[in-house]
Amino acid sequence: MIPKDPFMALSYVNTQLRDNYESLEELCDSMGISQEEVKERILKAGYVYSEEKNAFVPA
Repeated sequence: MIPKDPFMALSYVNTQLRDNYESLEELCDSMGISQEEVKERILKAGYVYSEEKNAFVPA
């Protein structure tokens, strides 16, 4: 489960992407959560998803 807090979610998701998943789509499919929900939550911390880096980066 992805943390509700935007900054905790950012840290958790970026770690998962780095260590376990090749894309945000793969992570979300595995966890049963929509990409839009994850993107919206982390956007509250000021970060957006970069496909090139497979990580959330400053907006």
